[in-house]
Amino acid sequence: MELEVVLAIAMFVSAVAALIAGYPVALTLGGVALLFALIGIALGVFPDSFLKAFPSRIEGNSIMQSQTLIAVPLFVLMGVILERSRVAEDLLNIAARLLAGVRGGLGFAVILVGMLLAASTGIVGATVISMTLIALPTMLRQGYDVRLATGTIAASGTLGQIIPPSIILILLADAISNAASQANLAQGAGSAVVSVGDLFAGALIPGLLLVALYLIFVAIVAIVRPSAAPAAKLADGTAPLTFNDVALGLGAPLALIFAVLGSILGGVAPPTEASAIGAGGAILLAGLRLARGTGSRLGPILLAGVASLPVILILRNVLDLRVGDIAHSGLAAAAMGATALACLVLLASLVAGLLVLRRAAELKPALKSSAHITSMVFLILIGASLFSLVFRGFGGDDLVAEILHNVPGGMWGALAMTMLVMFILGFFLDFVEIIFVVVPLVAPPLILLGCDPVWLAILMAVNLQTSFLTPPFGFALFYLRGAAPPEVTTMQIWAGAVPFIGLQLLLLALVAAVPSLATWLPSVVAR
Repeated sequence: MELEVVLAIAMFVSAVAALIAGYPVALTLGGVALLFALIGIALGVFPDSFLKAFPSRIEGNSIMQSQTLIAVPLFVLMGVILERSRVAEDLLNIAARLLAGVRGGLGFAVILVGMLLAASTGIVGATVISMTLIALPTMLRQGYDVRLATGTIAASGTLGQIIPPSIILILLADAISNAASQANLAQGAGSAVVSVGDLFAGALIPGLLLVALYLIFVAIVAIVRPSAAPAAKLADGTAPLTFNDVALGLGAPLALIFAVLGSILGGVAPPTEASAIGAGGAILLAGLRLARGTGSRLGPILLAGVASLPVILILRNVLDLRVGDIAHSGLAAAAMGATALACLVLLASLVAGLLVLRRAAELKPALKSSAHITSMVFLILIGASLFSLVFRGFGGDDLVAEILHNVPGGMWGALAMTMLVMFILGFFLDFVEIIFVVVPLVAPPLILLGCDPVWLAILMAVNLQTSFLTPPFGFALFYLRGAAPPEVTTMQIWAGAVPFIGLQLLLLALVAAVPSLATWLPSVVAR
């Protein structure tokens, strides 16, 4: 075996071992790569030109000038603000009261709220902890089986991995797009672009299908074992739901989700602009939610801002489609004037929302948390970029491609091997490390073998979501264990997760067997 191959393998093993040992991810990836690069230069088997190209790699289109990654900080801000304003509490309360009297109603409510939180916050840890603190005591008090209750909460919390707008899909879009370009260049074709919108559209049907599988499972349990999922009973004296409760607590988050996803899938705005819509809408909803608790009189202004969001999107779409035909007419001037007025209303409402967040002492923590998460993502990306650069300098990418091409079964054998490795790594590593380290190595040869880039990315996303739920190392189970009451045992949590793992594996098999589940909607949106 050549020395370069030995160093490439040793480098990968050392990095994984250090990450499992708990060392900081970004510094581990960059430090291990730099150490092995220096060893390779000393032994004369590593060209130092790779290291010299690293600064331009960071400043180039792959990181700092990437249009795809612009959406990351804004979607993170959207999720953190909604999480800190306790939107989950309102959603669970309203959903549970709407489904009161229905056998398994609390389980349905948790799944549906998990879906809504996934499409609004997308932060798995925050979602699982919030629902554990809010829903689990109520479910246990109503007589739910502990395993069913904990499994439903953990599985619903991980929906943020697959239901757009998901941070994992944004990062995967960047990695898969680069991999597809490498594969095309290797075949002598031009560069390829896999956009965030492609993955959002591709993940929508599998995500909703997974939610449907969860709901069907809870319904079957409620029918077969009525004592495990009884109908919820409202406490005496519980006030009936009003139209304002449903409209503000449930309708407003739904409107934001439709505004963000609808603007992307409808072609009104690209994902980067949709992320700004999401961040602005989150400020409006958080301000509206907190204004009711602080006695602020800014509620009407915030409601006007919420109403102005769809108006701006509709008018912008009209102007984009028709401005060439009506440029010299009064209709064009009227549409532009209405857009300007709606923008002024939205700006005033955003200022009002920021004031409410500041008075509620939630603005600074939300901004600090968003900056922390965003900095972590980009620092890991820089460290992973150095790691992949050095690994490629040792010929590691050729080694991975050769291994995958020689796996029995062709494309399907290589794909199965890749999914298994990513599933196991998901026990120990966060999805960010796997996307930045593993995907750039395995995706180009898989695409060369015939995998559709969007289909491959959705399979990876579902796979990583499954590993988040699998005992004993699933991160969602750790979050739930930390927030659950002491009487709930770890074994009950693990046992509760098993049926939902089976449902996620079923979804993975369905998407693998029927690629159109992931590729049909992106093709429709593109047309």
